[in-house]
Amino acid sequence: MRSYTLIAPAKINLYLEIIGDRPDGYHELAMILQSISLADQIEMHAGSTDNLRVRCNHPQVPTDKSNLAYRAAELMAAEFPDAYAKYGGIDITITKRIPVAAGLAGGSTNAAAVLVGIDLLWNLGLTQSELEELGAILGSDVPFCVAGGTAIATGRGEQLSTLAGLNNIYMVLAKYRSLEVSTAWAYKAYRASFGSSYIKDKESLAARADAVHSGGMVKAILHQDVKEIAERLHNDLEKVVLPAYPQVMQLREIFASQENVLGTMMSGSGPSVFALCESKQQAEQVKQRVREAIPNEDLELFVTEFVTHGIKIAS
Repeated sequence: MRSYTLIAPAKINLYLEIIGDRPDGYHELAMILQSISLADQIEMHAGSTDNLRVRCNHPQVPTDKSNLAYRAAELMAAEFPDAYAKYGGIDITITKRIPVAAGLAGGSTNAAAVLVGIDLLWNLGLTQSELEELGAILGSDVPFCVAGGTAIATGRGEQLSTLAGLNNIYMVLAKYRSLEVSTAWAYKAYRASFGSSYIKDKESLAARADAVHSGGMVKAILHQDVKEIAERLHNDLEKVVLPAYPQVMQLREIFASQENVLGTMMSGSGPSVFALCESKQQAEQVKQRVREAIPNEDLELFVTEFVTHGIKIAS
């Protein structure tokens, strides 16, 4: 029986700007996305029946059609019915290491892995661009999770421009297990508070999105300057999430007060918060001090690093 084991990295936002509204109801965004070494493992086997099956070791992760990885398998079966008929179903086993409901694209990266895995199992020979286009049908973060590395994302997040890959940048990542922030709520709350400042006309929206390409964060990335990257971290959603979630605000403040932290920010719509450091040793020290400052067992802390890849076959 043919099988593949895939590594599916999490992603963080280094930059998230909400520019305006889109006709499809989403927000027009300008973001810079980064893959990190914290990753799920996805095992995929060619099934002995026509069934699509998902299993997961995490009790909070559904294994039915509400799971994005399951929907990715369904999409591939619908798009490539001849291959589905020839090769049969797929058994998918997800080993979760990325925290759930954390603003780290855990569900999206699992879906991206399923797209890549089925392409391999069914000998489809799809290009990365074709896989990204399929990913965009499933969700805004899925195309980036296929490609990985470092990228500017515009539109609703699905239009990608690859940047020079960043590595040897370490970070501490923190997330309360029991705390979730609804992405839909965060964007709705931002619109309610700041919608009057949205750019309205199409040309100005496009110009603002393009401006990110020549902005300070992109220059810092091109120069591989971790201190400058840390100084230019930006996330518009912090304006609504931090006041509403004191635990997230406290995490950010404690990170910011630590020696050896170059910069700290909430990722995406939260509630994960990360802090950039110059070395793995410094990141481990920061992790220990934050654990001492917040001895709450509900708080998960990880030391991880930037990576230059998206979905890859496990070696």
